[in-house]
Amino acid sequence: MSRRQDVQCMTKQAEIVSDSVKQTTLIGRALGLLLEPGDVIALIGDLGAGKTCLTRGVALGMGANPDFVTSPTFVLINEYQGFIPLYHFDAYRLRGADDMYALGSDEYFSGNGACLVEWADRVEEALPDEHLRITIEIAGPAARRIRIEARGPRYCRLLDELLAAL
Repeated sequence: MSRRQDVQCMTKQAEIVSDSVKQTTLIGRALGLLLEPGDVIALIGDLGAGKTCLTRGVALGMGANPDFVTSPTFVLINEYQGFIPLYHFDAYRLRGADDMYALGSDEYFSGNGACLVEWADRVEEALPDEHLRITIEIAGPAARRIRIEARGPRYCRLLDELLAAL
């Protein structure tokens, strides 16, 4: 009798090109429909790249009102109530992982909602090892290159589901 060993995905990458704000929002909506409690999404991109636009779509997909979604630069965390809570962090003004820990990030990351962290590259050490990393680059006046990296089995499945939904 042979034993089949399951090999779990630990990392996976994909790239999507969005041609408009509407399309970026729809990508976020598709992602939001798939999120579960404890999911962590790391968003990276320059000012104006579309991080908050994508977040509005995520909120929409989670059943929250996207009109309330703003970049939480000065308040650091916004909460949007949908099917599950969406905790929207902005690490732009943080000095590093210690500041993120001081916000109680560990409790949020293991809590009853999904977490989305803008400027996640500034607090990389505070993020869980397993998460979905999304980098948005400006590729034209309205076009965006969205690179997605799944880190861990849950996020490999999430990326597969997202790509199938688009």
